[in-house]
Amino acid sequence: MSDMSMPSAAVVILNWNGLNHLQTYLPSVLTHTPLWADLWVVDNGSTDGSLEWVNEMHGDRVRTLSLGENFGFAEGYNRALAEMDADFFVLLNSDVRLDGPWLHPILTIMNREGWDVASPRVVQDVDPSRCEHAGAAGGWMDSDGYPFCLGRLFQVVEEVDDWHRKDREVFWASGACFFIRREAWVHAGGFDGSLFAHMEEIDLCWRLKNMGKRVGCAGTVEVRHLGGGTLQTTSPFKTYLNFRNNLVVMLKNRKGFWPGFIFRRMTLDGLAAWKMLLSGEFRQFLAVGRAHGGFYLRLGSALQQRRALSKQRTAEGNLVGWWHRSVVWAHFIQGRRRARDLDLPNL
Repeated sequence: MSDMSMPSAAVVILNWNGLNHLQTYLPSVLTHTPLWADLWVVDNGSTDGSLEWVNEMHGDRVRTLSLGENFGFAEGYNRALAEMDADFFVLLNSDVRLDGPWLHPILTIMNREGWDVASPRVVQDVDPSRCEHAGAAGGWMDSDGYPFCLGRLFQVVEEVDDWHRKDREVFWASGACFFIRREAWVHAGGFDGSLFAHMEEIDLCWRLKNMGKRVGCAGTVEVRHLGGGTLQTTSPFKTYLNFRNNLVVMLKNRKGFWPGFIFRRMTLDGLAAWKMLLSGEFRQFLAVGRAHGGFYLRLGSALQQRRALSKQRTAEGNLVGWWHRSVVWAHFIQGRRRARDLDLPNL
């Protein structure tokens, strides 16, 4: 790296009953992670013997920490990183495969570009020629709070080409392989532990963007992600978390008249729920209803967070990666299949 040859970095894998993922993917992490980086497996109260396996098979290289119970993704990482000291934290899913140098290149790009948060380009483990849902070539956000990616609109993922293989500033970084400077993590207060899982990385990036910080995707570096390793994509609980947390995150972080944009978003959610019902997805339909109920229960605390966070915002914030239009309209009504067809600025 240009200004530090031996950076201080902690690569942290949060595990919950993921023995099969650790056995499949940890060897690639060991192969491609340099010895100057600390490598941790933090356990969220597993009962499958995964932590014992790590200690027995890789105890000479991997440090372990047991949290004793399942605190979820967000609070689990909060508790883990409170025990660690490094210039950079790297939060790595247990189902990520590494094929080559990754840590040093991404830290170099972060320093060069002045990014506080970053992720690499994320492709599918089963088919590396295609972008992966949870990140692709960097995350954006539309005016209704719908996150989308360069390389993925809703369920449509693209074949990887040179357009994706670029280093870009974006709105949010993928939680599958999430790089953050320690000072930014501490300044923002880490993840919102009450979210449990899903959207916590977007919430953190949004808070930092409102403070004027920068988030990027190192598209010149690739990792492979299985996806759905803890909660399958068809899980009603995952649907519940995604819909509830999306509303909470938007209420906390978006400027403007909140009853207006929340009403519009909940109306769009309702249309999505009825589409699920008409498609025979009754449990998914109920999950959206539960999510809205969960949001109402969180309304008071989320408004308190909104007021507190508004005091931390810079005058303008950083709007790179924010699209002032509707990706729902563009995709489902206008038939736009790819992010590059959305007339996004600065691409």
